[in-house]
Formats: sequence, structure tokens, C-alpha cells
Amino acid sequence: MPRPRSLTTRQIAAAALAVIDRDGLPALSMRTVAAELDRRTMALYRYVEDREELECLVVDLALGPVLDRAAREPAPPSPRARLLALLDLMREAVGAHPGVLPLAVRHHGGCLPALRWRERLLEALADAGLDAPRRAAALHALVAYVIGELELEHQAAVATATATGAGVAADPGGPLVPETFPLLSAALAARAATDPARAFTDGARTVLDGLGVGTGIG
Repeated sequence: MPRPRSLTTRQIAAAALAVIDRDGLPALSMRTVAAELDRRTMALYRYVEDREELECLVVDLALGPVLDRAAREPAPPSPRARLLALLDLMREAVGAHPGVLPLAVRHHGGCLPALRWRERLLEALADAGLDAPRRAAALHALVAYVIGELELEHQAAVATATATGAGVAADPGGPLVPETFPLLSAALAARAATDPARAFTDGARTVLDGLGVGTGIG
């Protein structure tokens, strides 16, 4: 008779997420997750097949609750406002667990919360009047924007934390010489002085403007 299961896949995903949040994504392994649960490594293979399945469970757990909440809340009235809300939701979900971002990118084609999110983006784009080819191009642009923006935001936060911990003032312009790169230096300084959430939304509005999705409020 097989032994009764004493763990759930959600508990395993929660332990894996705790490892990532505390020690970073490079620390994630079947061994470290087993240690987090005070179990032997081989015991986990009764619940998950391999590292890839473990990563998918982590992405589901990190993204699912925020995106599920969005499904329960009233949708904004305009397609543009809905798109901005969906983009902000993904930023919120990843922002709570930034180490999960590479996993979300790696498993975006097989993670149900991410698939649901992209489906809702496409619904809003369809309501905005984009035909199928333009919707496909717009979806790619929006997903690329979110991934790139969150990666840059996370890198900036890590650099600031590292510099602060070392007692060094973080330099948002890096090695740039203002006299040589005046416009770039000014742009980076302006970005560094802007609240990250506002900068994210401003960038999303710019992308939507370029895609021809709505105007005005939002």
C-alpha cells in the first residue's frame, strides 16, 4: 500500500518561493526546497517530477493570487484603462517576488496565470478595435515591455541596495560623462528621480500610444 501523502504541491511551491525570496533564484534546488520543508530531497519526487515542474508551481503561486483577484474585481470601463490595469497587476505580482521574473519568462507558455493574463490583454485589444494581426503584434510589444521594465527595475533596486549596504551612493547614471552623453545622462537622472510605479505606467502609456490604443484618460 502506498504511503499517504503528507505534503501538497502548494506547500512545496510556497517553500520554493520562500527560498527564492530569501536567498535568490540561484539558490533554488530540490535540495534547498526539501531542507525548507525539513524533508529528504528524494521525498519531493513523490510530488513533483522535476525542476521544471517545481518552477511552474512557483510561478503559479506567485502570479495566481493577484491575477485571480483581478478577475473578481470590476473591469475598468475603457479598453485602454483595462490594459493599463492588467499591466500594473503583473508589476504588482512580480514586484512582490522579483526573483520569480526569470521563471515567469521561461514558463510563460505553460503557466496558467500568465496565459489567462495574456488572454485578457487580447480581449482588451480586441475591444479597442485591433484586428488579429495587430493584436498579435501589440501583445508581443506589451509583454516585452513588461518583462524589460521589470527586469530593469529589479536590477536598479539591487544595485541601490548593494551600494547602500557598502556605504556608497548609488549613481543612476553609472559611468556616463554628462558632457559626452548629455541627453542620456539627463534622461537617466529624470528616470531615477521618478517613482518606479509612475515610471512604469508612463512607459506603458507611451507603448499604448504607439500602438494606437485609446487616448486621453489612462
